Amino acid sequence: MTSFAAFTVVEPRRAWPIAAVRGVFAVLFGLFALIWPGATVLVLAILYGVYAIVDGIGGLMQAFRPGDTAHRVAYGVLGALGVVAGILVLVWPGITVLLLALLVGFWAIITGIAEIAAAIRLRKQIKGEAFLVAAGAISVLAGVLIVIHPIAGAYGIALLAGIYALLYGIVLLVLAFRLRKLGDGKLAA
Repeated sequence: MTSFAAFTVVEPRRAWPIAAVRGVFAVLFGLFALIWPGATVLVLAILYGVYAIVDGIGGLMQAFRPGDTAHRVAYGVLGALGVVAGILVLVWPGITVLLLALLVGFWAIITGIAEIAAAIRLRKQIKGEAFLVAAGAISVLAGVLIVIHPIAGAYGIALLAGIYALLYGIVLLVLAFRLRKLGDGKLAA
């Protein structure tokens, strides 16, 4: 779940590491899903559960940073939903392929919408908000594709989720490094 409420011109140094860690976990999840696409739904569910928990914790951490109260509440709720979704998947790993596909799809849509909204609200405060819009658009697109065409096998879900997570993670890493440069004063506002 996303959490970019603290991305302001004043505090990018403090916000970029969380985006970087989330990006690294997304890339790792994506690579594992692509390298072992024939993995069972159980293994994919466990990987997704861990990823959703880590991402949700990142969202909760951002919710407690100073900033716009509406964003903090939204990211707190999204972070909590990510943690809950991850725990549910880990508690019931025998979840069906269809249910897992729908869970991943709706989670990606909600995450993407939140990121696009954050980019729109923060466009005057940060430079490079297009990366946040791109991350949100990738998330929404992947979510819609998953919900419309839930694939009946772990192989297809692993490929789709892997591609989504890999692209999403790369965009988050680019955003993190841009925020780091902003904190160093290397990017103009």
